[in-house]
Formats: sequence, C-alpha cells, structure tokens
Amino acid sequence: MISVKVTDVSHQFSNQEYVLNHINLSVPEGSIYGFLGPNGAGKTTTLRLILGLLKKQRGSIEIFGKPFEENRIEILQKIGSLIESPSLYGHLSAIENLQVWQKIYQAPDNRLPEVLKMVELSDTGRKKAGQFSLGMKQRLGIAVALLHSPSLLILDEPTNGLDPSGIVEIRELLKKLNKNHGITIIISSHLLAEIEKLVTNVGIINKGKMLFEDTLDELLKRQYQTSAVYFDTANNQAALQLMHNKKVDARIEKERIVVPQLAKEVIAELNRDLVANSIDVYGIRPLDNDLESIFMNLTNN
Repeated sequence: MISVKVTDVSHQFSNQEYVLNHINLSVPEGSIYGFLGPNGAGKTTTLRLILGLLKKQRGSIEIFGKPFEENRIEILQKIGSLIESPSLYGHLSAIENLQVWQKIYQAPDNRLPEVLKMVELSDTGRKKAGQFSLGMKQRLGIAVALLHSPSLLILDEPTNGLDPSGIVEIRELLKKLNKNHGITIIISSHLLAEIEKLVTNVGIINKGKMLFEDTLDELLKRQYQTSAVYFDTANNQAALQLMHNKKVDARIEKERIVVPQLAKEVIAELNRDLVANSIDVYGIRPLDNDLESIFMNLTNN
C-alpha cells in the first residue's frame, strides 16, 4: 500500500517561477522515505502541501489511499509532523508541554509517559524545555507529534543544527519508531551521510523537479552506468591530452581526471605513460559508490 501519493503537483508563489514543477512522489507504507535535495530545492514546500499548510494549486495528493482535500480531518488525525523548529513552551517542562497538546489531540493520560519514554526524555523531571539542548528539543517536538499515535510521521530537517551525538540520537529514535511501532516516516534532509544510514526509500528533488525516486538500494546501483576512476595528477591538462591521444574517454571534474572503469592493465599502462611523460601521479582510486557522489552527479546535471 502507498501511504502518500503526490501526482503532477506544481506550485508557485505570486508571480515567481514554479517552486515545484510537476512533482510525482510515492511513499510506501512502512518505509522510511528520505526526501533529499539542496536548500531551496522544494522539500519544505512539498511537505507543507502534503500537510495542507499550503493550498494546492495543481495536481493531486492522496494519503492512505484517499484524496486529501475531501478527507482532510480524517487524514490529519493519523499524521504527526514537525516542520522546521518544534513549537515548545520554554517555561514548561517536557510533561507540561505535552499536557498542552494533550487537550488538542484528546490523548489519554497514559500516553504522555509513553511518548516521553519513546523519545528518551522520561528523566527530565521539572527541567524547563528552554534549558534543553537542541537535540532534546527536537526529541520533545517528535514526542508532541507522536502524542495521538499517528501512522505517518513527517519531519522536515529534524537533524539540522544538531551535533554528531544529537544526530545519532534522532537516527536511532526514528529507526525504533519505524521498526517497533510500524510508523511510516518521511524525513527531508540535505545531510546525505545520515540519510544513507537511515532510509529505505529515496526521493531526490532539485530546483523543483524530481530527479529520482526508488529504494535506496536501487539508487546506490546507479553509480554512473559504468563505474569510474579518479586520477589526481600534477598537470591535469597535459594528462587529459595524453589520455585523449590514447582514445580514453576522460574529463576533468573537481580538479581531478575522471575516466570510465577500465581494466587493471589499462590503468597501469596509463599510469606508466603519465610518469614517462614527466606528469606526476599523486593518486588513482575508484569513484566512491556512496549516496553523496550519486546525489552530486544527479543534482549537478
């Protein structure tokens, strides 16, 4: 089943260019969906449209198999969200903050200690939220989003500004929510290294257009159609000309020479030729098959 389906959605503000241009997006039930893109790519706008915080201009949005506009209240009762910074009362403790939202969500009393335990804030006692670290505030914001036992959790850059330990805490929390409670999660981010350790599915957006959507495994298989090798030399222009003379499809990228994956013997021969022509070779290595390199390749095109 698909938890969220966005079809041909476009959006613009005033007379500006389209912030979103014919977006299509599908989030499988039970997945952790990483919504990736540079700042300004359209991630937050898309999430606001899914939550009804912006009025849809074009296209359709279905959540839990139902059109959002016709079933808005029913759908929102099953969604928890944290868009940008959590809305917390700094002069109140964690439990007191939850009590404020409890009245809105009509959650039972026993749900408050449950969600505090889920986000590992049970021992904060009377400490005011204003004295919390940024990571603790983010976890309290997620606790608020979980108060009404949602089946879908939407988080916009929840690790933004956190230190490494705070990022790990949020990552492990989301994994547990997904695995132990069956919550489908959409998380937007530009922190590629963390997303790679967390998500099952990926959507990549840039300049308002979807560039890729599939499982993380399928994305990692996209490492160019053929793998590539980096040459780091003392004179890249001369090295590039030498390779072209030998009919090798080479190009300069980020002050390094990139060639398609070649047989080991050919790479060794190129290295000997470069050195024989007084071109020092500082390093030869395969292109990393990681999310960051694939992401940069997609968004730079």
